[in-house]
Amino acid sequence: MKNVLRILLVVAIVALVYMCVQSVMSNINFEKQQKIREYAIASRLADVRDAQIGYRNMYGHYAASFADLQKFLNEDKIPFLVKEGELTDDQLKAGMTEKEAVAKGIIKRDTTWILAKDTLLGPNYDVASIGKVPGFENQTFSLDTATLTSPSGYTVPVFEAAVLYDVYLGDLDKQLLINLKDEKTKLNRYNGLRVGSVTEINNNAGNWE
Repeated sequence: MKNVLRILLVVAIVALVYMCVQSVMSNINFEKQQKIREYAIASRLADVRDAQIGYRNMYGHYAASFADLQKFLNEDKIPFLVKEGELTDDQLKAGMTEKEAVAKGIIKRDTTWILAKDTLLGPNYDVASIGKVPGFENQTFSLDTATLTSPSGYTVPVFEAAVLYDVYLGDLDKQLLINLKDEKTKLNRYNGLRVGSVTEINNNAGNWE
């Protein structure tokens, strides 16, 4: 009887150790995958921000859809300053301005018009991908715009592009996902990644920054 109890105890200990190891490994894998995925997603959301700022500079407001944003990137041109030459330290000490140097032909400053995509994101950027969640190309970011009033009384156009944890972490450990969402909810933080905001003026910050 004692031998049986010893065997059962050993089995229970082995099972407990196995469960602990599995739990630790599950946490490690979850955190690793979250970090990898969020790095790619944050980078894409930063691209959205750059494109939206360019759009606002041209139209005075943010694009309300990714279709509008893609059309802007693919078809519109924005001014780009081409610089040739720089003022030397001696010229700067002498009080020479850049405008004077240009007038004298010492340096050149010309404005040219370049496709928005090339200037803002690079000539090889895949514009069709800008609204898609990296790693989950069948999923798109949510996109919203609004106009808020600043404390000083100015109206400020704002935008928000975001994706929930459920979208890009939903295939991982369900309980760990629930724990993560619960933690963010208690801290009154967004359950996912987001750039900009339609509820506050935050200078288009990303919540990962």
